[in-house]
Amino acid sequence: MQVDQERLREDIERTAEFGRIESEEGRGRTVRAASEENGEAREYFVGRLEDAGLEVRIDAVGNVVGRWVPESADPDRPPVAAGSHLDSVPEGGIFDGPLGTYAALEAVRTMKEAGARPERPIAVVCFTEEEGGRFGSGMLGSSVAAGDRSVEEALALEDEEGTSLEDALESIGFRGEGRVNAAGWEAWLELHVEQSERLETVGVPVGIVTDITGITHCDVTIVGEANHAGATPMNDRTDALAAASEFVLDVERAAREVVASESETAVGTVGSLSVEPNATNVVPGRVECGVDIRDVEYDSMNELVKRARSSLARLEADRGVETSLEREFDVEPVPMAERCRTAAREAGEAAGIATMAMHSGAAHDTMQVARVTDAGLLFAPSRGGYSHTPKEWTDWADCATATQVLAGGMARLAGTTISEETR
Repeated sequence: MQVDQERLREDIERTAEFGRIESEEGRGRTVRAASEENGEAREYFVGRLEDAGLEVRIDAVGNVVGRWVPESADPDRPPVAAGSHLDSVPEGGIFDGPLGTYAALEAVRTMKEAGARPERPIAVVCFTEEEGGRFGSGMLGSSVAAGDRSVEEALALEDEEGTSLEDALESIGFRGEGRVNAAGWEAWLELHVEQSERLETVGVPVGIVTDITGITHCDVTIVGEANHAGATPMNDRTDALAAASEFVLDVERAAREVVASESETAVGTVGSLSVEPNATNVVPGRVECGVDIRDVEYDSMNELVKRARSSLARLEADRGVETSLEREFDVEPVPMAERCRTAAREAGEAAGIATMAMHSGAAHDTMQVARVTDAGLLFAPSRGGYSHTPKEWTDWADCATATQVLAGGMARLAGTTISEETR
């Protein structure tokens, strides 16, 4: 089997035109879930599924599935599924999502042209709202497909303007019926850009993910006393921002220590600060901090949360501030299925393509699917490690190479043989 690089490129470049933004740094797009631009991208995708002879279904939350049932397959057997998403972050790149979506379709087209005879149906999937830029915190469509969120709950979500997901999907013609059930899939594969530079650094074209990182978000509040910056003596201050600065450094120090002693993949970040009253001539009285903790080892995540709490306790004693920490978002690490990893590795070996095992430091729809069926995740190199920016770039040859491995992995999971006429 040999994927068609130019056909894959054409689909990704055409999709890049929907929500296109002007940028001197590269090629960017802004495609919020269920927006007009998202509707255009979806319509093009459905057209390409139909052109390839796939039967298209749209569920109640807008998840799109193209189903291929060749004569060799038992239509009642659970399908092998693959895909990704078409929405983007504001001013994002052109590969995050569309590469995985169209690579899955290109894999099916490649199998059909090679005369492949899979024993199972194959499904090409586009999930709704992976990025979380408009409704909820991300991975919305896949969370519904995995049964982690109800259709009703998802449709009731509203954006900042008060528009519900249900109304937004209706407006673009993608409010379907029923629910895609990922638990009914035999297996799942997703191809994604790496969003880091490990593959580029070592010169390997395809990564096979072992685990997807867990994510914890903590909301931290530090309360001191606002007062006049000029009239309040230094010894009489309870400065919330000064305390917060120590907390930021404590989190960084704790993460470095955990990396050195427990888990080299752990990371801890204080990524946001909200300071009140935020005036140059006022001693800060209140600071809200957003903390992001990630690792493929849940114990190390818990250790970093523990150390964050210890830091706050010390600040209360040393600086007289009041503090609180709420662990408002917590997702445990998710391992990828061994048989999905093996299928991808064997596909690379058969095609003479080098692969390497690696973890994912970012969340993906595959996290949700992996909770209900065997799942695997593949990476293609990101030039310079850039992602979620117009600088995001993956060479077209690398896109095709990674798609080649995806196609081989899908074929193996579907029990595929190749006809003698096309060998």
